[in-house]
Parts: sequence; structure tokens; C-alpha cells
Amino acid sequence: MRRLAFATLTLGFIVQAGAASAIEPESCKRVRFSDVGWTDITSTTATASVLLEALGYQPETQLLSIPVTYASMKARNIDVYLGDWQPSMETDRQPYLDDKSIEVVGTNLTGAKYTFAVPKYVADDGVKDFSDLQKFADKFGRKIYGIEPGNNGNRMILDMIGKGDFGLKDWELVESSEQGMLAEVERAVRNKQWIAFLGWAPHPMNSRFEIEYLSGGDAYFGPNYGGAEIFTNIRAGYGAECPNVTKFVSNLRFTLEMENEMMGAILDDGKDPKIAATEWLKTHAEVVKPWLEGVTTFSGDDAAKAVESHIGS
Repeated sequence: MRRLAFATLTLGFIVQAGAASAIEPESCKRVRFSDVGWTDITSTTATASVLLEALGYQPETQLLSIPVTYASMKARNIDVYLGDWQPSMETDRQPYLDDKSIEVVGTNLTGAKYTFAVPKYVADDGVKDFSDLQKFADKFGRKIYGIEPGNNGNRMILDMIGKGDFGLKDWELVESSEQGMLAEVERAVRNKQWIAFLGWAPHPMNSRFEIEYLSGGDAYFGPNYGGAEIFTNIRAGYGAECPNVTKFVSNLRFTLEMENEMMGAILDDGKDPKIAATEWLKTHAEVVKPWLEGVTTFSGDDAAKAVESHIGS
């Protein structure tokens, strides 16, 4: 096959025999991620970071709320965000799409969900829908447990309470964190108490507890029990500046099973996220191959060989 070689200054690519070698400035070595504190996003960000390290980059992650994440991307202080849950984050994301300060470069997970959940014994006693909550207000202590302040799910709960939707006018949102909320769920389940909380998949809570998701929240969380897709975002201009990293993060595709396994290692086994990600990657090398298509190391070398050398088997 005749070898072709040409340079495109705007994107910084050299294409040889159909494979792209990135020519990126030194500034692209540092890849800045945002993690909003959800273990699923921690898992995927750690996975991307381990692989980028293998490719010769220096990824770093900041723990930021959703609003601060997008503001930071607009200010060019964050490069990549792997946790854009849609449709629940539509209100957060849309202004930044409108002013073209961020770009959506791929769907990294399908089949997710995000809405209210209750323990199965609560559902068995008659709580199947958002409208059922107010029928048993006293048993719930008129409380719904959320996660970190500023989270989109919490804001939707506050909106429901403010509007009095589903009879929740005098209810209270209990804000803490993912782990704080799950500690409350664990305590309630252990004592067979009633609790309503934000639930989502992928997450080990779905196997750790017998829970059921509530219907009726479509106007807030979307249909199919808050059925969601997770998107990869980059700051505007990043694709032109750092095309090799952009190609890599655009290739990322995760599964519910993968994320559940890694989250279990982090939450249940207490493993550092990067260690959990590395161990998972060692035993699932076949998953990584399509993520590296059209990608090289920072220095332009073979990406697959670099990952194999870095992670081992």
C-alpha cells in the first residue's frame, strides 16, 4: 500500500497509512477532568486517566459540582467531563451549548437511569409512584434524601417541593453526599424504616439493597424511570488544540456491567479508583482496543503497545 503523509496545521494531524499520529503542543500533556463526586463518574474518569498515563499524558481530576464544572469549562480551566447525564442535566448544559463554550463529542453510556427510589418493602406496602409519597408522609418523616448541594437532582426535588407537585409542599430535602445518602439508606433498610431517596444505575446500590424505582417522575427525570444517556463533553476549542486526546475521549464507551464492577471495588472493597480501574482493565483488554482506534501516544507511538506495557496482563 502506498504510504500517504500530509500535515494539517489546524488539527495537528499527520495521517500515515490511514492511522492518525497526533502532533500536539506540550500543554496537551496535562489533561484536566472534572469529577462531580458520583462513583460512576469517578470510575470512568479513573479509567480514562489510567489509559492516558499509559499514553504519556498527565491527567488530573478536580472534584467540582455540576454548575462549577460547566463554568470551569467555559473559563478553560477544565478540559473534559465524562458525566453529562441527559436529560436530567439539560438545564445545566444548555446555556453552554448556546454560547458554544462546550462541545458534546460522544455518548459514553446508554441504559442508565436516575429517579426516586424506595426499599422494596416500602414499594410492597403501596409506594409505586411519585404520587404515592404523600399518602404515607408521616412514615417518610416528610423527607426525601438527596446527594450533594447544587446537584441537578436535588434542584429538581426543591422545585417539586416549591411547586407542591405530588403533594410534597411541606416536605424537606436532606442534602449530604452520595455516601451520606447511602448511609441513611443502609440504616433505614437495616431497621425496616421508610425512606425515599435519589437512586440511579449504574451503581452497586442496585445489588446492595433491594430497591424499586418510582414511576410518575417523567416531567422531571424523563421517561422510563429517568432513563438516561451519559455524554462526554470537552471545552470549546479543545479538539483543535489537542486532537489526540479528543479522539481518545470521543472513543470511550462504557457499559452498566463494567461500571457496576468498578464501583463495587471502590465502594465495597475500599480500593483507590485508579487501582480499581487498572485491575479491571487488566482482565478486559478486549474492551480497550476500540477506544484506541485512531489514537497514538503523546509522542506518536503505538497506543496499544504502550497500554499493554503500562498495565500488563
